[in-house]
Amino acid sequence: MKRVLLTIEYDGSGFYGWQRQQGMRTVQEEIEKAIEKITDRPCEVQASGRTDAGVHALGQTAHFDLPCPVPISKLAGVLNSLLPLDIVIKKAEIVPDDFHARFSIKSKTYLYKINTSEKKNAFISRYTSQVTYPLDYQKMRAAAKIFLGEHDFKGYCASSAVTSDYHRTIYDIKISQKKNELDIEVEGSGFLYNMVRIIVGTLVDIGRGKLTVESAKKALEGGDRAYAGVTMPPNGLYLKCTKY
Repeated sequence: MKRVLLTIEYDGSGFYGWQRQQGMRTVQEEIEKAIEKITDRPCEVQASGRTDAGVHALGQTAHFDLPCPVPISKLAGVLNSLLPLDIVIKKAEIVPDDFHARFSIKSKTYLYKINTSEKKNAFISRYTSQVTYPLDYQKMRAAAKIFLGEHDFKGYCASSAVTSDYHRTIYDIKISQKKNELDIEVEGSGFLYNMVRIIVGTLVDIGRGKLTVESAKKALEGGDRAYAGVTMPPNGLYLKCTKY
């Protein structure tokens, strides 16, 4: 028995998120079905974290225990031949038996992509959110600094989040803009439900002048969601990479 770590890319448009759910098409179920065709045994794949419906991944990671002697150098190719076109195994590697894709993680980076053109584009609408009003990027970069470090992010998660600990650490936020493309990267120790989408929505609302930095600080310091910005749509969000 060998523990295998997969690095996975997927288009989330056609999935009801990562986690297996009865009667729904999910990324986890598709990958588990492909592995079971190779091993002829039931398989559970443990991911670094769940992604919601419509959210994409450039570098999701997940582990499972491989019970049969399939050459690791060929595993990614074999799985890709069995998986649908909207899931790609980028890499498969052997890891220690005590490795866990979620609990061994040091940091995770999400990327949020925004189309700032006033015109809709049918070919990217599933993969970017659209913001048509002018944004002050310098103000957004300055505001991003308030999130750095360890904070209680109760004001920056969905009310349906189930947790007893809202403390998370943000290591870096990068905002880059080129022509009609705006990318916001957020690296942290971990994230609460909708946390990245609310942070990005807050930065966008500050950039358009709808929200102040002081209001964003109130949400951070007081835990009141009402002071933070909008929750951005899922289609612009990508799990970019994980670090172990």
